[in-house]
Amino acid sequence: MCHHPKCFKLGSINPYKVVFHEIFMSYEDLLEEAYKKVKPVEEGRERFEVLKIKGHHEGTRTVISNFVQVVASVRRSPEHLMKFLNKELASSSDIKSDRLILSRKLSSKDINKKIEKYVNQFVLCPKCKKPDTELEEDKGKVFLRCLACGERREVQKI
Repeated sequence: MCHHPKCFKLGSINPYKVVFHEIFMSYEDLLEEAYKKVKPVEEGRERFEVLKIKGHHEGTRTVISNFVQVVASVRRSPEHLMKFLNKELASSSDIKSDRLILSRKLSSKDINKKIEKYVNQFVLCPKCKKPDTELEEDKGKVFLRCLACGERREVQKI
């Protein structure tokens, strides 16, 4: 027989109810302990962060060594972001393994600004500002569809 104060609220002492209640309490205790271990969300910090590029210059070229990680953080294809950067930076480029090699010498500040512009145009929902979006093509047009709020807007084709 359980002597827990909540067990007495069950009414008659039915062994099945007591066992069920003890299992339920164990779940509640586990859940409460899990909540204690979860880090609290920091104020002013968003859940979506775009990685800053890491790179160096090789002669007249710029090598972005963490390009694949940057692409993964914005959840788009490497080719799409590369095409955008080529147009915006007036450069040609190649993807080699996990690096992007641009044909011009460019500052990381300029490249990060262009990636931020890309995120605003092709990743963040214009209505709810969440990054839970995907690009879809329909009848030769490209649309940004938000999985959070359902918004669907046409975006420029690169």
